Amino acid sequence: MVSRRSFLGSLALIAGAPMVNRGRFRLFAQSPDLSSTLYSTQAIDLVKSSTVIDMLGLLTLDYRKLGGWQRHPASFSSADFARLKASGTTILHPAVGFTKGDIYTESFNDLSGWNSFLAAHPAEFLRVDGPADIDRAKASGRIGVLLGLQNSSHFRSVEDVDRFYALGQRVSQLTYTPNRLGGGSTDPRDLGLTGYGVEIIRRMNGLGMAIDVSHCGDRTTLDSIDASAKPVLVTHSNCRAIVRGSARCKSDDAIRKLAARGGVMGITMIRFFVSSGGAATIENVLDHIDHVAGVAGIEHVGLGTDVDLDGHDHAQPLARKADLDGVQYTRKIFDLTEGLLRRGYARDHIQMILGGNFRRALDQIWTTGAPAIVTG
Repeated sequence: MVSRRSFLGSLALIAGAPMVNRGRFRLFAQSPDLSSTLYSTQAIDLVKSSTVIDMLGLLTLDYRKLGGWQRHPASFSSADFARLKASGTTILHPAVGFTKGDIYTESFNDLSGWNSFLAAHPAEFLRVDGPADIDRAKASGRIGVLLGLQNSSHFRSVEDVDRFYALGQRVSQLTYTPNRLGGGSTDPRDLGLTGYGVEIIRRMNGLGMAIDVSHCGDRTTLDSIDASAKPVLVTHSNCRAIVRGSARCKSDDAIRKLAARGGVMGITMIRFFVSSGGAATIENVLDHIDHVAGVAGIEHVGLGTDVDLDGHDHAQPLARKADLDGVQYTRKIFDLTEGLLRRGYARDHIQMILGGNFRRALDQIWTTGAPAIVTG
């Protein structure tokens, strides 16, 4: 385990040393949108050698296109896969949250659609059911897809946790908006985790399904970490200490408690969770990584970009600009890696951020039997 003190000390020493890049190369020169970008050999090697886990990574934000791929798997082409593969990501967690209508049926259909799509493309994709599948995806050159949902209202009963686990669900965010389990980040009252929420957490722990509190309100977040016998995840959020007043960003208290129980927080690339206003660049994203590493330790920060290879503004326009300045999302993993090198992070620490931390936490969560709590 790397302590906060030793991490900060080593970072200071590394930052004061000269950076050795050993040359720079064009990445994917055959792709017009990447041909002019130069990356260090260190950055390219780190991405290629790492198991890169994006704990909210999406094949596409164009849900009409995604629906077409799921209904007609042959419409997903080799060029589509090559573009995803070139992004450098090994494991994607493409979760959505259903909050209206028949949430049970919508959630069931979502996972069924993913299962049909993955079954039709066994040479390109692998459904991630356990820790060994993460390693198998990396070794085979496939992209692992980790099935999850950003709302647990589809758990009408404790037995439904078992039903959805059988469908392949391995991660569930407890709340998107307030529900039977607890409060959401937009809930001004947030009365905390309910008794039913405690029952669901116990069943998820028993099966080996990861608990995600990204959209939970502050009290529900803290209660859920306390109630779980296993590490809890924040798959995609940022730091409220940097984006002050954002209910969707996590407080330092929550980050510390999450870390003390072995959890990991994935940093998002959504503009309004990255910066309070003005410019929002890859440097601001790196500030959030720095902050979590400083507050909780390097072993508790990862990636949950919450975006596809095109960006929200292109694929799914929102009421306000969501994308970062100067970022082409096809190469976001390489930009992040280059930025971490520029800030003086050691190679092994970068590999932890790119995926090693989430790999460790998921191993602890998905292993059934005795509770696996990590402190420190």
